[in-house]
Amino acid sequence: MIHPLAPQTWTRPDGYSLSTDRARIDISLVERFLADEAYWTDGLPRPVLERALAGSLPMGLYAPDGAMAGFARVVTDYAVFAYLRDVFVLPPHRGRSLAPWLALTIRSHPELATVTSWMLATRDAHAVYAKAGYAPVPHPEYYMTVPKPAP
Repeated sequence: MIHPLAPQTWTRPDGYSLSTDRARIDISLVERFLADEAYWTDGLPRPVLERALAGSLPMGLYAPDGAMAGFARVVTDYAVFAYLRDVFVLPPHRGRSLAPWLALTIRSHPELATVTSWMLATRDAHAVYAKAGYAPVPHPEYYMTVPKPAP
C-alpha cells in the first residue's frame, strides 16, 4: 500500500538532495544495484522490489545535476517503529558523507516524528551509521530472527 504522503525534500549546500518523491526514483537503477552490488540481498525480482517499495517510505539521493546518486527505504508503521534498509550511495558519489546525512535526515521526516525505535543492520558500515546516531542494540540477547533458508 502506498501511503499518500506529500513528498519531502532536503538539500545540502553542495547541491545534493534527498527526496521521498516516489516518481523520481529510478527503480531500474535500484534493482541493478541490489542485484549486482549489495551484499545483503541476492537481488529482488522487479515485482518483489515494487511491492517492497509500496510498503516502505523510499528516499532517493540525488546529485546536484538531478541524477540519482543513492537510495534507502524505511520500513515503518509511521507510529513507533522504523527499519532503515537498502541504503546505498553509488561509487562516484561516495566519500562525501552522504550515507550518514541520509540516515540522519530521514529521521526528521514529519510523518516519523513519533517513531521511538529505529533499527538497521549492517555488516561493515557501523562507523557510517554511528555518525547518524545509531548504536549497537543494548541487549542483543533480546532480539531474535528467522534465518534465511540455505540455497
